[in-house]
Amino acid sequence: MKKRFYVFGFLSLLAFDTLAQLSFKYAAIHALPLQADTAWLLRVFSMPWIYGAFVGYLGAFFSWMTLLKHAPIGPAFAASHLEILSVMLLSVWLFNEKIGWPQMLAAVLIVAGVICLAFSENELHPEAADGEEHAVR
Repeated sequence: MKKRFYVFGFLSLLAFDTLAQLSFKYAAIHALPLQADTAWLLRVFSMPWIYGAFVGYLGAFFSWMTLLKHAPIGPAFAASHLEILSVMLLSVWLFNEKIGWPQMLAAVLIVAGVICLAFSENELHPEAADGEEHAVR
């Protein structure tokens, strides 16, 4: 049951973070040229993408707070950065971004880091693998 909570929680965090980043990109594209006036602000806040960014950040905040209550901080913090991969991959499709070998290497290293932290947490706190909650020390 606890593993299902973690999977759902981190997938929610990933989805909300990705929504926020992609929405900000779309809002930024449509907000150009940047101007410091009321007309520009009205234009920005008339776009649905800015609200997608707000929803993404609010959802990510509440997902993160819920996860932090139950998950060990090391693996949780590392896994919270998986949106870098989702944003990178979706940017290829949505914005015609290019991915080179440095980005691919970085993606592999991010995933490897998350996996290493998860395994090390299980070794340090085997009771967490059995479903017990971590006590605040």
